[in-house]
Amino acid sequence: MEETQVYAASCPDYSQAETCIRALVEQMGGMGRFVRPGERIVLKANLLRAAPPESAICTHPAVVEAVAKLVKEAGGTPVICDSPGGALHKEAVLRSLYEKTGMAAAAAAAGAELSMDSSTRTVSLPEGKVLRQAEIITPVAEADGVIDLCKMKTHVLMSMTGAVKNLFGVIPGLSKVGYHATHPDHETFADVLLDLTGYVKPRLSLMDGILAMEGDGPGSSGTPRQAGLLLAAANPLALDTAAGAIMNLPRQDNPVLLAAERRGLTPCRMEDVELIGGTVEELRMADYKFPASTKSNLMDFLGPLARPAERLCKKALSQTPRIDGAKCVGCGICAKSCPGQAIAMTAPGKKARISQKACIHCYCCHELCPQKAVELHQSWLGRLLTK
Repeated sequence: MEETQVYAASCPDYSQAETCIRALVEQMGGMGRFVRPGERIVLKANLLRAAPPESAICTHPAVVEAVAKLVKEAGGTPVICDSPGGALHKEAVLRSLYEKTGMAAAAAAAGAELSMDSSTRTVSLPEGKVLRQAEIITPVAEADGVIDLCKMKTHVLMSMTGAVKNLFGVIPGLSKVGYHATHPDHETFADVLLDLTGYVKPRLSLMDGILAMEGDGPGSSGTPRQAGLLLAAANPLALDTAAGAIMNLPRQDNPVLLAAERRGLTPCRMEDVELIGGTVEELRMADYKFPASTKSNLMDFLGPLARPAERLCKKALSQTPRIDGAKCVGCGICAKSCPGQAIAMTAPGKKARISQKACIHCYCCHELCPQKAVELHQSWLGRLLTK
């Protein structure tokens, strides 16, 4: 039963985060249920890039601080860590990341460690469906346990970012690019995420939905939204199932849940989740804004032919990334992060250019651009057929 339970709590602002999180975890049986004395527990926050807390791009430091305090009180050693996208996994990058996201201050306030370990381990994933091994950041590989501190956000490729998607951060820095290149569509990428989740096996997942993100997330192009909500579960898949329902995301547009069902993983349907602290109807945000969908009424009409038709028409129906030259500062983050090597910088400081022929529509450039210079455009056919 515990694997199907998701706990919800209202939390209007971050000044009340510690009080609300303490009450929520106590309701789940206390942090002692997830942490034993003497253990090193990684707090895997969502730190996509070095962005300030008010941007809603990263897990808020008040949430991380509160959980770190609870881990210490349970006798564990909390270790805050992540590996951002679009950058090399090295100490200088991590220091800047922790300072700008507020993690350094959170660690100091809670007495937690900030992981500066930039080494990696190649680990086996014997139960993986598409991954049999993976390069993982060492703090996660060596931890006694992991607590998954995800953010309630939208995602242009995966529709939403939750507990399962947050664990892609255990892949170091620019190594993420390779996984996008070899698994470019949302179906196979969802399998990558589930394989990593099966390896990490977080003991507790907690979603920061106090200041959430909607629109073209998960990066700078998304829009912060005051949601005033915390969600927690022992099972990350249960958490994502509940979060998707509360965000009013149609299940057919949630690739992680569809991939989980194909594997026979549960719970991946809301009827199998026990939501404690409110009902879906009470918590649902009916007007939550998601990225424009590439699905269409035509695809629904095609029925069993929808999948091959969708693959055949992918470039015609998908949103296409384009560079806004007025916003581009020539930083090169998009080019370094492009799995298809579709982005070129003609010279240092010059504007980025995208080859539409080479683009694989993974949207890493849009996700990681700090200047909002990568815009997503849809063809006339896509606009005509999109719901």
